[in-house]
Amino acid sequence: MNLEDAIRKRILNLAKENKITINKVSTLAGLPHTTLLTFMNNQAHDPRISTLLHICEAFNMTLSEFFDDNLFLDIKDE
Repeated sequence: MNLEDAIRKRILNLAKENKITINKVSTLAGLPHTTLLTFMNNQAHDPRISTLLHICEAFNMTLSEFFDDNLFLDIKDE
């Protein structure tokens, strides 16, 4: 799995765990809905670290906690 796909999957998993939609994540993160949706739909690549930080804030977690998941153990550079 590449890094972008792992990030997308992590966001989806966290949204599911928290029983919220991707639109709600963007609202809680203070991001335009289109910013997150274009990334989640694979129309945008390489999210900014500041965008990821806002997403983490939406889930009340740190960047370290976000990346502390088995999804990131076997990242392939494509």
